[in-house]
Amino acid sequence: MGLYATQIFPRLMDWVMSGDEFQQLRKLLLQDARGEVLEVGLGTGLNLPHYGGDVSWLHAVDPAPLLPNRVAQRSKSVAFPVQIKPISAETLPFDDRTFDCVVSTWTLCTIPDPVKALREVRRVLTHDGIFLFLEHGRSDDAKIAAWQDRMNPLQRIIGCGCNLNRKIDQLIEQAGLAITKLDRFQMQQVPRLGGEMYRGSARPAPL
Repeated sequence: MGLYATQIFPRLMDWVMSGDEFQQLRKLLLQDARGEVLEVGLGTGLNLPHYGGDVSWLHAVDPAPLLPNRVAQRSKSVAFPVQIKPISAETLPFDDRTFDCVVSTWTLCTIPDPVKALREVRRVLTHDGIFLFLEHGRSDDAKIAAWQDRMNPLQRIIGCGCNLNRKIDQLIEQAGLAITKLDRFQMQQVPRLGGEMYRGSARPAPL
C-alpha cells in the first residue's frame, strides 16, 4: 500500500464523509442498531457517534485500518465496548448466529467479493437479526449507469478499489438475505455518479 492509499486517501475520505448530509444519513440508519452489533468496514470510525443506547457491544472488521489514532479517539467517546479486527469481511471469525445486527455503510462498493461477504453476514446474524445498509451503487437511469460503467476503471484507482456500478440490492438478495426495506435516492451534495444511494434493511431468508 502506497502513501496515497494509507495517508492521503483516508484523510480525504474522512473529510468528505464528515459532511452534514453524510452524518444525517448515518444517524437515520443507525437508530435501528441494537444488541451485539458487527460493523463491516469501519473505515475511520465515522459511524461511532451515531449508535444509540440499544447497542451493547460493537465488533468491527476492516482489512486496511485507516487513521488508527482517529479511530481510537472516536472509540473512546462511545458508551459501549468496541473491538476491531483487521480482516476482510469475506471470512468472518465469528460463530453462526452471533449478532443481533450487522451494519454496512459505503462499504459494499469496495469489498472484492461482496456476495461472499454478504453470505458471511447472513451466517453470523441471529435468526431474527437485522442487516442495516447504506451504500452507493448503480443508477436506475440507463444514461447515468452507462457513465458509471465508463468511469469505473478510473474510480477504482482514485477510490482505492471503490466501484460506482454495483447493484446493491441484487448483491444482497444473491447472498440469501431478504430485503425488508429499501429506499433509493440521490444525495444532494454528491455528484450523481457517486451519489445514487441504496438505504434499507434485510433479514436472513429461509434456506
